[in-house]
Amino acid sequence: MLEVKGIEVSYGQFLALKSVTFNVKEGELVTIIGANGAGKSTILRAVMGLVKCRKGEILFEGEDITLKPSHHRARLGMSLVPEGRKIFPDLTVAENLLMGAYTQADRNVVHSRMEEAFALFPVLRERRNQVGKTLSGGEQQMLAIARALMPDPRVILMDEVSLGLMPIYVEETFKVIRGLHGKGVTILLVEQNARKALSTADRGYVLETGEIVLSDQADKLALNPQVKKAYLGGA
Repeated sequence: MLEVKGIEVSYGQFLALKSVTFNVKEGELVTIIGANGAGKSTILRAVMGLVKCRKGEILFEGEDITLKPSHHRARLGMSLVPEGRKIFPDLTVAENLLMGAYTQADRNVVHSRMEEAFALFPVLRERRNQVGKTLSGGEQQMLAIARALMPDPRVILMDEVSLGLMPIYVEETFKVIRGLHGKGVTILLVEQNARKALSTADRGYVLETGEIVLSDQADKLALNPQVKKAYLGGA
């Protein structure tokens, strides 16, 4: 479904990504783990068209989208849960969800999707008329995920969804991710919490200073001594 071939991204003179290549098959949950500053978020920003690649190609379902703008990618069926949640703080929960459905013109479909979001996150139904900034961090993360689901995307890009959350909300968030994966949703997850990510994903890649240095089935990566020492707190 998604092919990334040798992309390079730079910020000024700093080369953030160096010949990064990976793929995500339909229905897979693929994770990219790595330390803070390794370039994980830059990968998702490049895939979504928020930063330009100076080299390489990005293909979505066979279409070269390397030079396509973000809104084109969204209409193709790509959706992003950004790092830091990035909800609209002065809009209500319901209005935030409507913003996520801006590519859908059929109001009946939008209403149906909102009901699905409320079924997935019942607390959002209770808070539907509250403005986003009054929600807890965990509730804001739920809203960010629900908003990304509103257009019924073909693939969801999730950026550091556990960052800054209390443990109970981390558990709840990964439970939702596993549930989505179980329904066949294709997910690309970049995550600092390597243990959670690898226990949830089908396959994984390890990113170090802008380069992918390892790739394998997620359960095998979790047993890799190099990964255990660097990311899982064990030898």
